[in-house]
Amino acid sequence: MSTEVFWSALALVLVLEGLLPFLSPGGWRRGFGQLMQLRDGQLRFFGLCCILAGLALLWLLG
Repeated sequence: MSTEVFWSALALVLVLEGLLPFLSPGGWRRGFGQLMQLRDGQLRFFGLCCILAGLALLWLLG
């Protein structure tokens, strides 16, 4: 993977991460508050699901 692709991917992640707080700050705050109520194991499972979904998407696109 070239350095340019890495930085482009990182930039895209930052854009996507910033969309929800920009478009709906109240909804983002409520969602973040709900995440804060989850136990560590639940957060880890959510993180694992996100990782697997991302890897599956990369596999499908590649």
